Amino acid sequence: MKLAVVGGGSTYTPELIDGFARLRDTLPIEELVLVDPAADRLELVGGLARRIFAKQGHPGRIVTTSDLGAGVADADAVLLQLRVGGQAARNQDETWPLECGCVGQETTGAGGLAKALRTVPVVLDIAERVRRTNPDAWIIDFTNPVGIVTRALLQAGHKAVGLCNVAIGFQRKFARLLDVTPAEVHLDHVGLNHLTWELGVRLGGPDGENVLPRLLAEHGDAIADDLRMPRAITDRLGVVPSYYLRYFYAHDEVVRELGTKPSRAAEVAAMEKELLAMYGDPALDEKPALLAKRGGAFYSEAAVDLASSLLGSGGSAVQVVNTYNKGTLPFLPDDAVIEVQARVDGTGATPLAVPALDPLYAGLISNVTAYEDLALEAALRGGRDRVFRALLAHPLIGQFEYAEALTDKLIAHNREHLAWA
Repeated sequence: MKLAVVGGGSTYTPELIDGFARLRDTLPIEELVLVDPAADRLELVGGLARRIFAKQGHPGRIVTTSDLGAGVADADAVLLQLRVGGQAARNQDETWPLECGCVGQETTGAGGLAKALRTVPVVLDIAERVRRTNPDAWIIDFTNPVGIVTRALLQAGHKAVGLCNVAIGFQRKFARLLDVTPAEVHLDHVGLNHLTWELGVRLGGPDGENVLPRLLAEHGDAIADDLRMPRAITDRLGVVPSYYLRYFYAHDEVVRELGTKPSRAAEVAAMEKELLAMYGDPALDEKPALLAKRGGAFYSEAAVDLASSLLGSGGSAVQVVNTYNKGTLPFLPDDAVIEVQARVDGTGATPLAVPALDPLYAGLISNVTAYEDLALEAALRGGRDRVFRALLAHPLIGQFEYAEALTDKLIAHNREHLAWA
């Protein structure tokens, strides 16, 4: 089995490598190719990756290359974890929206749109190269904004599934609080990527006992602290929103906070510099503890589970993924991309039935889906007016004056990445 990781020079990659090494019986990789245009980073990450494999006794071969075509050739699955423009572009996404009093974040609001516009054309080009060498290959997208990118891939006819670590993070957290194994925890996880709610937490499977009320009663303070929301909100809703919902439920408070401290991109850039120095140490043969602060917790385990089910080595499994709606949420089009529990096997992902949604959640999902429609159109076809329409449609913007100003700022800060600009 051959897997390729595009964006393999990311500081995230040792997290992925560690999972591949520990779970080698679940996903028997013979060749793993790390692809990245940044040769210096790739050398450091690749060296650590080989040492991790060696320490844990993994027999697979790790190859590094800056040649995308060679790297993805004949791969059974390709994982996408790229960042067009790097942390510098992310820093811009997180700062210029604040000038208009709007949240600056890499996947939400105006910054998220900028990332989508930069990313979708690049991802589609990579996917076409994959299809030319192996049309049966699966593409697993971890590149943000996952929902928009996955929809672009599916609309273009690629065998693609989107993956995010939010759900597995909640699963592991709830398992610890309940003192059970993660496999015993099933989430009624519903929504769009980075716009989800845990409507239920069930023990034993989709039809198991819903213990969410007990979790909220006994551990409400800890859950609310992790979300950075008042406990009164989770108690009143009776569900657990993703921490990304804070950008919606406390938008103005978040904007004030972001204006008083360095951007997350600046923090990550400093962390990456330290991590890369660690990766260059020939004595290091495991992922360093600092990597946990970088983000992406449990990404490796989610990726292994998904790849093993898609490639047939792990059999059918239930996992939270991003895939076509197919009637799961009746108020959305079938070709909307949603994030829910799905049955995953060699044919792809089939969403499981979900509980009926309160209008409080369904309304926001519908609104953001409409924005994603317009965002994808802007990413595929370009043009100032399409960018403006997408921004105006976003519920965190929604005002003519803001949309106009943000359109100009987005284009000015991203010209080098937008062929039409």
